[in-house]
Amino acid sequence: MTAVLPERPGTRAGAAAAPDLLERLALAPADRTAVVADGRARSFGELRAEAMRIAGRLAARGVGPESVVALCLPRGAELVAALVGTLTAGAAYLPVDPKLPAERRRYLVEDAGADLVVTAADGAAPLAEGVPHVAVAALAAPGPELPYVPVAVSGDTLAYVIYTSGSTGRPKGVEIGRAAASALLAELEGAGIAVTEGGRVGWNASPSFDASVQQWVRLCRGDTLVMIDDETRADPALLARLVDEQALTDLDITPAHADPLLDLLTPDGGPRPLTLLIGGEAVSPALWRRLARLGERGVLRTVNLYGPTECTVDATAGWVDGADGPHIGSALPGLRTRVLDEELNPVAEGGSGELYLAGPRVGRGYRGRPALTAERFVADAAGEAHGGRMYRTGDLVRLLPGGRLAYLGRADGQVKLRGHRLELPEVEAAVAAVPGVAEAAVVLRDDVHGAPGLVAYYRAAGPVTEAGLRERLTAVLPAYMVPAAFVALERFPVTVNGKVDRAALPAPAPAPAPAPAGNAAAPELTASQTLIAGVWAAVLGAPHVGPDDNFFKLGGHSLLAIKLVSRVRAELGVSLPVKAVYANPRLRDLAAHLDTLVAAAASPNS
Repeated sequence: MTAVLPERPGTRAGAAAAPDLLERLALAPADRTAVVADGRARSFGELRAEAMRIAGRLAARGVGPESVVALCLPRGAELVAALVGTLTAGAAYLPVDPKLPAERRRYLVEDAGADLVVTAADGAAPLAEGVPHVAVAALAAPGPELPYVPVAVSGDTLAYVIYTSGSTGRPKGVEIGRAAASALLAELEGAGIAVTEGGRVGWNASPSFDASVQQWVRLCRGDTLVMIDDETRADPALLARLVDEQALTDLDITPAHADPLLDLLTPDGGPRPLTLLIGGEAVSPALWRRLARLGERGVLRTVNLYGPTECTVDATAGWVDGADGPHIGSALPGLRTRVLDEELNPVAEGGSGELYLAGPRVGRGYRGRPALTAERFVADAAGEAHGGRMYRTGDLVRLLPGGRLAYLGRADGQVKLRGHRLELPEVEAAVAAVPGVAEAAVVLRDDVHGAPGLVAYYRAAGPVTEAGLRERLTAVLPAYMVPAAFVALERFPVTVNGKVDRAALPAPAPAPAPAPAGNAAAPELTASQTLIAGVWAAVLGAPHVGPDDNFFKLGGHSLLAIKLVSRVRAELGVSLPVKAVYANPRLRDLAAHLDTLVAAAASPNS
């Protein structure tokens, strides 16, 4: 291993104030590639010129320090230019993923008090009434070229607002200052994670999630950002091809998406100049061992990153090696960890407690939520942190030798699902708001169609169907927050103190199976239908699958779709794109599509 992470959480290396990100961006060679997107490369000179035009036009609209600009743009070069242009104007950006439901997009813009919304095209439907909208093309249109001179700001000036799931049923916006964002980059470098000069970094995360910050800050030190589109993100084969074709040096990825990628990424067992930045959820012991073996053979290196949005993305890091089982490492240079018991006393090595984080990357707080800010951003127990505050993470950890930490789980209703952080009470509130629902509870289970998933339990007070529930929730919640299964109950089990007994909630029933083979009503399956049915049964945990069954109605989701195409590739040697599963969710249609691919692969002209 070529780099060593800090072993003790008390280290002060890297804690000095880092140069502002845009000061560093101004030094990148003008002819070096800054962004690769949509088949086109943009140089740093082009990016700075475009960002300066955007900043000037934002300033003409009254945008400046402490203003918030909502960026409702897909992942691409325009998003990067708008983000850098917003920061150049001294303002903060609010990422609003265009794929979010309209109601949620409106809420983000209004709750953040955004001064302006930047959209992909003229005439787009307004996200919020009374808030000015402008197309990114109008801001970036050619005009007088000016020297790249960002507006002067302080370290406490707001850099961005990113929303996370809220325990009160409403998402909450986390405010992060400019100095904290700059320190993140300096600490990644100081910890030996961002080591390749002029590296090529894959932007893999949704801009609405804080992992994206870790990716775009690398641009400011002169690295190249390679934008990964949604189709490539969802298809392991396409992602592996992009890693090689674009010679990526760094890829941020969740454990769930890393697992099916590894076989395709290392088919020859040869080394890759690649660092996997893995995080967003716990790494399983099996995946940890697999990654450790690849690291020992010099094939690639992997670092496990942990951190809450409230502490500027990444707080701890640990190299994945074979020394022991999964852990989240130790604190990055500018932060300090404190593992405290219920009385706020430090726990001894080997003990467990709640993790608190202190240091200059602790965020400003929750936007417009002073009471919640006071609850989670508390006085520093040791009295030596920047600003005298600690962030109470709600995560339970065990203190290992050398200051490393093992993640044990949550102390509240927050969960991680396929890399997304969410509060179960927010999902419960959305279910309970559906007309006809009298009571609701939502839990994360490991046994939903063979994979972890949310299960919504509800008691009806009127006509309610699963299809109706799913339709209403899809309109107000991000896709990852829509439950995979729904269970109707006549009454909820309760504990002795009258609260819902979540441990006693029943497992969701398996998907209804069609008539078994041999039944006169059961249709005969073709060879390809039989193969697909077997794969579906394996990944969905369904005992019987018929030709008219729908993958997603049986509980399929994006991660299971990835597993599906991986199994097809392993059994037939045919590359089935993930988008084909979405385009052909019915089994007989997907089997027919597979027949077409097999025939094309066997053709002498292919």
